[in-house]
Amino acid sequence: MELLKTWLGHPKELYKLTKFKMGGYKAVMPKVDEESLSASLRTCYKHLNQTGRSVAAVVRALDGELRDAMCIFYLVLRAVDTVEDDMTINLETKIPMLQNFHSYLYQPDWKFMESKEQHRQVLEDFPTISLEFQNLAKVYQDVIVDMCRNVGLGMAEFLEKKEDSKKNWNTYCQYVARPIGIGLSRLFSASELEEPIAGRDMEFAISVAFFLQKTNMIRDYLEDQVEGREFWSSEVWSKYVNKLSDLAKPENIDKAVQCMNELITNTLHHVPDVLIFLSQLKNQSVFNFCAILQVMAIATLAACYNNKQVFRGTVKIRKGQAVTLMMDATNIDAVKAIMYQYVEEINQKIPSTDPSSCRIQQIITSIKSMSVPSSAPLYRIHY
Repeated sequence: MELLKTWLGHPKELYKLTKFKMGGYKAVMPKVDEESLSASLRTCYKHLNQTGRSVAAVVRALDGELRDAMCIFYLVLRAVDTVEDDMTINLETKIPMLQNFHSYLYQPDWKFMESKEQHRQVLEDFPTISLEFQNLAKVYQDVIVDMCRNVGLGMAEFLEKKEDSKKNWNTYCQYVARPIGIGLSRLFSASELEEPIAGRDMEFAISVAFFLQKTNMIRDYLEDQVEGREFWSSEVWSKYVNKLSDLAKPENIDKAVQCMNELITNTLHHVPDVLIFLSQLKNQSVFNFCAILQVMAIATLAACYNNKQVFRGTVKIRKGQAVTLMMDATNIDAVKAIMYQYVEEINQKIPSTDPSSCRIQQIITSIKSMSVPSSAPLYRIHY
């Protein structure tokens, strides 16, 4: 499970789009002044680029102290996630590591050299990350260590109670997505770029994290199967097959698509809360950071809906779509228009014979009623 996908809802190639031209319009994401940074902080941004290329652009565009705090928050979560993802670490070692991971932030020499995961450098060079963590203002440290503790404990509990936890993926999201939604809101508030209420009213922030987490678990079905990870809700897939892996069998493709459509229906129920959350943000850089993730997620769901390719290979939104979404998602009316556009795309693909067709039509109607922009016309087509 890549925990960081909770708040990295956009495709991996987004990192290429930090500078682009389209139709004569040029947009450049702000870059960190590398020369002004300490050597250790430069290393942290290097790790960010290497392990979270798609999020690096939106992190670097944040204002003030929040930028460095978010970089460290990401790297700490990436390190926890790498431990959880590494299937070569036995549970007797992994569970205590996850439970105690927050304490390593205060152990200058702690590192882990035995990981076989792709992004193991964040564990091997954890002393650099923990050093920069301790250079942050205490208000940021408190949020990061608290969220690291909650995520680590949640992962460990999930591993210990794996089968029970997988019955309903809301339970799983409570373990790993909820702390990230809360942590992001608390960081926004701590930076004073957003009102203090942003760090207290968590209901909508948690829904935002659930929306991103579920979207990426849907999209990454095949990748997770190959790696031996299973995150789809057994409450849903058990209606269609005996084992989750059976959905990848060609003879089960129709059942697989129906199962996925039901999960997408469940995920779309979080969109109204997403729109409310975004409408409450005041700072432009924070809004852009959050909005880009949300519009990439809704575009991903539209690409996956009723699409057999999810069970055969990789489903991505195209680079042109990603560019347009990044350019447009700068205000709430634009985001509403984008949401409207993509749920209507889903609506046009709903099979009349699909078991969840009535339910998804109902939630789409609800989303569209909230998504009609107050004054501006619908924005450019994002196809």
